[in-house]
Amino acid sequence: MNEKILTTLAFDQVKDQMKPYLVTAAGKKELQTLTPVVKIDQVNQLLLETSDGANILRLVGVIPIPKLADISPQLKRLKIEATLSATELAAIGRVLRASGSIKLFFDKLEQQAVPLATITKYVAEVVTIPDVTKRLVTSIENDGHITDEASSALHEVRQRISRTEAQIRQQMEAYTRGKNAKYLSDAIITMRNERYVIPVQANYRSKFGGVVHDQSQTGQTLFIEPQAVMEMNNRLRQAQIEERQEEARVLAELSALIAPYRAEIAHNETILGKLDFINAKAQLAHASHATLPILSAENHVNLRQARHPLLDINRAVANDISIGEDYQAIVITGPNTGGKTITLKTLGLIQLMGQAGLYIPANEESTIGVFSEIFADIGDEQSLEQSLSTFSAHMDNTISILNQIDSRSLVLLDEVGAGTDPKEGAALAMAILDAIGAKGSFVVATTHYPELKVYGYNRPKTTNASMEFDAATLQPTYRLLMGIPGRSNALEIASRLGLAEQIVAEAKSLTSNDSQDLNDMIGDLVAQRKLAHDRTIQLDHDVADAQTLHDELTTKLEQYEQQKDKLMQQAREQANHAVAQARQEADKIVHQLRKLEQQGVQVEENQLIDAKGALNALHVEDSRLKKNKVLQREKRKHNFAIGDAVLVKSYGQYGELVQKRGQNDWEVQLGILKMQVNERDLEKVGKEQLASKRDEEPKRRVVRTTQTTPATARLDLRGHRYEQAMGEIDRFIDHAILNNLSPVTIIHGKGTGALRKGTHEYLQSNPRVASFEYAAPNAGGDGATIVYLS
Repeated sequence: MNEKILTTLAFDQVKDQMKPYLVTAAGKKELQTLTPVVKIDQVNQLLLETSDGANILRLVGVIPIPKLADISPQLKRLKIEATLSATELAAIGRVLRASGSIKLFFDKLEQQAVPLATITKYVAEVVTIPDVTKRLVTSIENDGHITDEASSALHEVRQRISRTEAQIRQQMEAYTRGKNAKYLSDAIITMRNERYVIPVQANYRSKFGGVVHDQSQTGQTLFIEPQAVMEMNNRLRQAQIEERQEEARVLAELSALIAPYRAEIAHNETILGKLDFINAKAQLAHASHATLPILSAENHVNLRQARHPLLDINRAVANDISIGEDYQAIVITGPNTGGKTITLKTLGLIQLMGQAGLYIPANEESTIGVFSEIFADIGDEQSLEQSLSTFSAHMDNTISILNQIDSRSLVLLDEVGAGTDPKEGAALAMAILDAIGAKGSFVVATTHYPELKVYGYNRPKTTNASMEFDAATLQPTYRLLMGIPGRSNALEIASRLGLAEQIVAEAKSLTSNDSQDLNDMIGDLVAQRKLAHDRTIQLDHDVADAQTLHDELTTKLEQYEQQKDKLMQQAREQANHAVAQARQEADKIVHQLRKLEQQGVQVEENQLIDAKGALNALHVEDSRLKKNKVLQREKRKHNFAIGDAVLVKSYGQYGELVQKRGQNDWEVQLGILKMQVNERDLEKVGKEQLASKRDEEPKRRVVRTTQTTPATARLDLRGHRYEQAMGEIDRFIDHAILNNLSPVTIIHGKGTGALRKGTHEYLQSNPRVASFEYAAPNAGGDGATIVYLS
């Protein structure tokens, strides 16, 4: 791509927008070399890289690359076996650490199944050198400081330095805080010539002995190293020399250690720069609301709501621009400052961005071509040095373009043929456009010449376009109107600006009728086009809403079907489980009764009631029947009253209602027993049914109802298994009700809390339990529960 087009369309300013997102020197080098490419496979590769970066940014955030300096000079020095400084080694260490971090980051992305097309091949080229990296990280901090762990000798000598400094300070503090402090100019310890000294008043020099290392500007203060600390300062100085020697040895050792890996480290730096650059492209796309363009091998350009990338996103007017499929030439007419030039630049700059692998500032599904060259003649290129007029400069540029174009070129001409006689200029402009068309190039040209409106209408593969102008406000809207030539608004503008009506009328009379008719026709076309455009926008909005609703309903329907199947499966499993449990419980009850009969033990009435109640409790009604309106209406016809014959469902016993107890409870006469039962456990039956049941009683086997189990108000569940304990609670509560025992105590212990939880859940579900609470602290506390029966 020629350099002139990059300058004309300000491509470097687009590149400058990426600079704030770059953190590595190698990434900035990538940006410097960024230019549009002209092969479709190369463009596609660059766009795929940007898409990978955009996917990572959208799903997990930016690729974690730290700030990295350029290490290529250090690597060159290693080639000649030079010893690097601690700061230089720290820079290389940062690259090695970043290499390892990037490997781990992309391993996690792979586990998360983040869709990546091309970027992983770069990551695969990163070489990690764990041993070298660990040694560098251990020995050199990020700021270039050599750590104590760099070597055992360095650690030992630094400890010696610390001890010596502590001893010196301790000795010096005897001067600054003791009786000798009065001889000092200031009670501080400072350093001169890398030795600890104190500021002594000049007239007391002899009080401390030692060596004078410095004096104040006035000469009133001498910085003296006292005789008592000179030996310690000497030891400190010697240790410091040993420290520097050991540090130099460590640096030489580390330099020799990484020297064999120069090529791998350099390549890692390049890959990290590439990833940094991809990061920057993705972040720029996100910040500018740019989208991935579709590539057209036939160079069919279709930009949807394209914006100039250098304008404020909130103020730039977006336009649809199409060329290549239906026509290869566009002639844009309209008044000055209407946006014609910016439209040319928008088309050209977006093409450059797309061919450089950048997302474009346009709506999704926008299409770009892949041109071998893009040429532009935009702006006033008058040159005083070359004695060229505006017309001559434009002609010189146009001739150069005509000599270079081919069928894969895009040409942008601003005010083609301008700067000379209008008649000749219009004729020249049409001839230039014909010459460009003959070579198969695509061209977009702006003009003021009315003759080119007819040209755009008559020539094949050519269309007119214009920039919309609001006649009511006398302001351009900067919207591109495809298929409609621009009309002249000079007379309307002059009238609204206050030019006398007589002058405006005279001007209209001098204008040919054909010209007036053409302007009226254009005005009508503009109005109709605007109406159609507004309706299209509304229809697109409605279609998008409808599609969104359709997709949402489809998704919800799929979720509903999946949830329904899941719930049905769960219900079947739960039902099967409940049936299996019920069968087990029924078998246990029958087995217990048969065992008692085989042993010749007389079954007591309360035991039969317990067994019958336990069997009936295994039945679970279908909750859907509760919502059946027919059943509900039928039940409302059977209101309970004193004397009604009823069936106590939980016990399978028939009796009569004696009196109402509370809002929903009744006292029921069951033979010789009276019980308080909730209405939900009662079913109204006929008197004849109750009589027939009583007639059957003499035919039954005589059952004695002697009390064989002594009544007790205390149940101890400690040591019982959960299932066994729940059965005993149920029988215990029945016995307590039959014997009018209330309150009663259930001892479940503390333990793991399973028995306590199960006991409380049972008591909450039993309608005959009025309330319950933990026992007093001296009676078991939360290891026992007091139950009050209704």
